[in-house]
Order: sequence, then structure tokens, then C-alpha cells
Amino acid sequence: MRLSRYFLPVSKDVPADAAIVSHQLMLRTGMVRQNGAGIYTWLPLGFRVLQKIEKIVREEMDRAGAIELLMPTIQQAELWQESGRYEAYGKEMLRITDRHEREMLFGPTNEELITDVFRAYVKSYKSLPLNLYHTQWKFRDEIRPRFGVMRGREFLMKDAYSFDLTEEGARKSYEKMFCAYLNAFDRMGLTAIPMQADTGPIGGDLSHEFIILADTGESAVFCDKALLDVPAPGLDLDFDGDLSEVMERRTQYYAATEEKHDEAEFAKIPEDRQVSARGIEVGHIFFFGTKYSKAMNATVQTAEGENVPVQMGSYGIGVSRLVGGIIEACHDENGIVWPQAVAPFDVGLISMKPKDETVSGVADGAYEALQNAGLDVLYDETDERPGSKFNRMDLIGLPWQIVIGPRGVEAGVVEVKNRKTGEKSDMPLEEAIAKVKAG
Repeated sequence: MRLSRYFLPVSKDVPADAAIVSHQLMLRTGMVRQNGAGIYTWLPLGFRVLQKIEKIVREEMDRAGAIELLMPTIQQAELWQESGRYEAYGKEMLRITDRHEREMLFGPTNEELITDVFRAYVKSYKSLPLNLYHTQWKFRDEIRPRFGVMRGREFLMKDAYSFDLTEEGARKSYEKMFCAYLNAFDRMGLTAIPMQADTGPIGGDLSHEFIILADTGESAVFCDKALLDVPAPGLDLDFDGDLSEVMERRTQYYAATEEKHDEAEFAKIPEDRQVSARGIEVGHIFFFGTKYSKAMNATVQTAEGENVPVQMGSYGIGVSRLVGGIIEACHDENGIVWPQAVAPFDVGLISMKPKDETVSGVADGAYEALQNAGLDVLYDETDERPGSKFNRMDLIGLPWQIVIGPRGVEAGVVEVKNRKTGEKSDMPLEEAIAKVKAG
């Protein structure tokens, strides 16, 4: 993409009402524009990141055996009244009345809707296990929406819902999602720590929040440093095999949010392995048994002919929230530092003298070669000062920069800069392309 033809409204000024780094940088880089409290238009640069995150999540859900569908944003109140949550949910639910005076709502979550889909079509245990997921915009009318996309009112969420005959089967479905989440976050360049979460009145031990560490995180977290070195399960994981060992490798180490923190247990960890930091929740998995299936009569017939309510679990990833979370974890004093897998472009190409025919010709050739190599390129061929070009590229945080100027053209090399390390080196274009592709 040529920058001269792209829509990239970058700003030098730090917005006065943006309290955290990700909100500031998303506004300054022209990723989003605020339309109201907690509601944003996703501009081209931000939308590209959103799509890349969604793609990774979709691939890992599919790999784990979940099946994608799409549910509506507007839901009928009757389903929520049936489950008993319509009045209990509170003012965060945006209630709507249509022209026929029917009560509707803008969906804050989808347990009722998916349970209704399930009970309409699935009648036998032979159809289980089943995991259905979708990625959809949600709305929760937060009393104080703040921190940009980290706590917005409208947000993009991936929800998955598992259905099993027995609690033992539900645990296996839970383990699949646990592993899929670890793989997804790892592919995004993140170290996500699963921390046991409160299950509320349902009880049990099947609930985990996935936390990424960030100095500007929203809550305090505590964990064993050894946990940070445990690798993701890997893309060759057999999801139909025994996954309990994978979970045990992760859950054997202490990890807790401040709500669940046990100072005495934490003190048992060697001091050099005690990690006290700030963290951001980017995913939550939860087993809730028959809470909705009983209330909404979602049953299947067993081999013995008995109708029983199915065991259910829910698994959420905040796709739009992840954009802010990644920036909080990956930035420096100059701007964003995108992990390559979720960067809006793979490389920024800078022509130092676009009015010089020789330099411009070499830069145009490099642009074509990078594209032919399968790379997403943002090509700055604008007639601006070099300092402005460098600052803008650093601000938007593309993983690599390739600079073409008169001296390099004369020597037959380009300058390659790694955004994360700041390392610069001169090399032929072919080597530069190979370096960028290798990551």
C-alpha cells in the first residue's frame, strides 16, 4: 500500500482524555476514532490488526474442533426471561423496544441464544460433544467506559460454547479450549498466563482467566516465574488425545490475580521466582454445568432413553480488547512495537528522496519485490522530511523498516531496521526480504 493513497490520520498530540498508553497510541496512530463514550470507529490501520487477531483466533478454534456460526447482535428478551437473567443482568444491558412493542436487547453475551439453537436441533447424545463459536460485536452499557478499547461499551468478542453429556466430557472440552487459547496467544507474540478464576455460586475448579503482563495492566497478578518459560502446547497438538498433562504443566505453578492471591502460598515460592506484576485479562474460560440447559430445557436422550440436561461451558476471547492489550504490553517511548503476526503491515518501506528518479525507481522496484515475496508493505513515497517519515514509522510500530536513499542505491544496499531492537544493518534487497520473512 502506497502511503500517499492510504488513509492514515496520524497525530503528534497526545489526547487529553486518553488515560492509558494503548488509548493514546490508538488515537495518535489513527487506528480508531471515538464516536461516543466507549464506542469507536475502527479506521483502516486498526481494522487490519483486528482482522489479523480474529484470523488467528478462528484458526485455533477450528484446529480444536469448534464449529463457527454467527448469531445476531439484537436478541429477543423472551430468551433471557426464560433463563432468569433478564432482570438480574442490570443496567449494563441495553434494552430496546421495537415498533411492535416487543422487548429486545443488544446482546452483551450469548448463552441464552446458543442454548436455544442447541435445543432446537440436538436431541441425542450421539451428536455430542459439540462446540459452537462465533465472533460478534457485543454491547454492555458500562457506567464509566474508559481506557479506550480496554473497557468500551461496544466490543468484538469471540464466544465458544461446549455441550457434553457428562461432566467428565465437559472437562475434556474445557481442556481443548485451554490448550487452544495458549496456542492462539502464543501465535500473537504474547505470553498468556492462565490463572484460576472465581467460579461464583456454581463452584468447582473449572474457570481460568488468561492474563498478559503489562506495566500498565489493570490489576495486580502474582505467579511463579517458571510458568513464564512453559511453552505453548504447539500447533501439532492432538486435540483428541489426553490433554490433562498439558494442563498440569501449566497449573502446577502458583498463579493468581489479587482477588485470589494467597500470600502464604506465594511465600513458599523461592524468592528469585516470585513475580509480582500488573496484568490484563484477554480471555476467560468457564464451565457452568447445567445452569442454562436446565432453565431452558436443553436436553438430550441418553443410550438408556433418559432425557438429561447437557453440560455446558463458555469460552471468551476479547478480540478488540486484545488490540489494546497487545499495545500495553508492546510499546516504547517512540510508539507501538507490534509482534509480527498481528502487525497491520509486515514492513514499512521508506524512500528518502522520492523526487530523485534513481532513488524512486529503486524504491518502486523494492516495493514490487516485497509484495511478490508475499509481504504486506506500507510504502512511504510521500514528499516529507526524513525525520517525519522515521517518526511516523516508529509510532505505528511495524516490525521492520527498509530505507532506500542515495548512498544505499549507489552501494547496492538497503538499510534494514528492526523496530523492536532498534538494530540497523545494510544489505542487498534480497537479503533484506529473507530477513523480514524469517521474522
